[in-house]
Amino acid sequence: MNQSSDIGLIGLAVMGENIALNIESRGFPISVFNRTVAKVDDFTNGRAKGKKFLGAHSLPEFVQSLKKPRKIIMLVKAGKAVDELIEQFLPLCEPGDILIDGGNSLFTDTIRRTQHVESKGLLYIGTGVSGGEEGALKGPSMMPGGSPAAWPHIKPIFQAICAKTPEGEPCCDWVGENGAGHFVKMVHNGIEYGDMQLICEVYDLMKRGLGMTNAEMHAVFTEWNKGELDSYLIEITRDILAYKDEEGREVVDLILDAAGQKGTGKWTVTAALGDGMPLTLIGEAVFARCLSAVKEERVAAAQEIKGKVGTFKGDKQRFIKDLGGALYASKIVSYAQGYQLMRAAAKTYKWNLNYGGIALMWRGGCIIRSVFLGEIKKAFKRKPDLVNLLLDKFFKRAVSSRQTAWRRVVVQATKLGLPAPCLSSALAYFDGYRSDRLPANLLQAQRDYFGAHTYERVDKPRGEFFHTNWTGRGGTTTSRSYTV
Repeated sequence: MNQSSDIGLIGLAVMGENIALNIESRGFPISVFNRTVAKVDDFTNGRAKGKKFLGAHSLPEFVQSLKKPRKIIMLVKAGKAVDELIEQFLPLCEPGDILIDGGNSLFTDTIRRTQHVESKGLLYIGTGVSGGEEGALKGPSMMPGGSPAAWPHIKPIFQAICAKTPEGEPCCDWVGENGAGHFVKMVHNGIEYGDMQLICEVYDLMKRGLGMTNAEMHAVFTEWNKGELDSYLIEITRDILAYKDEEGREVVDLILDAAGQKGTGKWTVTAALGDGMPLTLIGEAVFARCLSAVKEERVAAAQEIKGKVGTFKGDKQRFIKDLGGALYASKIVSYAQGYQLMRAAAKTYKWNLNYGGIALMWRGGCIIRSVFLGEIKKAFKRKPDLVNLLLDKFFKRAVSSRQTAWRRVVVQATKLGLPAPCLSSALAYFDGYRSDRLPANLLQAQRDYFGAHTYERVDKPRGEFFHTNWTGRGGTTTSRSYTV
């Protein structure tokens, strides 16, 4: 077979088909392969008919159809399937060829795979791809990381097919070594969990707290999408609330309240625990999905545990305005925590992350795209070593000016008996972060009392550790000093 294709793609599920069509539409001839070979023929004779596609019926045929250095995108299920496919490609490829994992792989797997593939003389890329089915076809957000030598070869293709900002900038750039690309995509997904749960909590307060109809909520989200909350998730929530089926029924009310998840949110929280980062909002978003999943248990508990949703008594329009302010402030906290996690991981894994550039990658194509992200890019342009978004002048002012409304919302949710775990945990983080003294002094005393874990003192330099014989029976032996 002639080496005629600029790039190859394996895995013709929804994302694979759409990315392949996107690549071809930008002028790059492409080869495709699928484990179920019949899908190759169905695709090339269907959606891809008449276009510059080459459908291969075996892996050797697929590899030989590609120009050197070969560039191969793998879009298969994360985990074992990726490792197995890599092993199949290694004997078929040559030094300098590039394997690209475009799935949602765990970043530590990508670190391992990069090292393994490079040891065989090939190059490896782990790229996060966000935007769903439509984004894959029209332009996703892409977050590549891995072997730096591979980037110049894939850059022209990736930056051609990715989404663009309103200013025409590509929502794709080099993230960093080994697993950096998949890590940033993982954090993106964690923030996505948080954004979605925040919107759901606001929706619940409107629906059950204020007794608003879907049409009334649709009108509110329509207005919100014209201002500072303008984003893809606000936009689709607006559309969902107005959608009716062929019988005129409002579909959102027919959907079971039990949420699924694929694991990237859990990975984000696990990574935060590993690096000691307080990713409280995203953690609550993950646990909110877990709680929703025990539907039958909740239904039974509702019959046993007395408690009811209260009736809102107050200025309804003012409270709706408060909800918008609380949502915006909480969203800022979500991103602040996500960026804190990326900073910690960059230190752990020795990545040189471009934080403003990451915000740019998220400006278009991805699920969390919003006008809000432009302000994050500006924040890191003002101060590249910014420690926390809450310390930037724009975000500090934005949150501070909304905290009264935010507190009213959290208080009202409590009075009404409606859960608002992300709205309230975001506020708790804000209050904790701005506190120059927290009750951890008592916690350290407790740890020293029962385990001789030692503590530091406010009247002594950091790094000096002390122990008190609280009972008179403990002696002077201590445990290892703690890690902050």
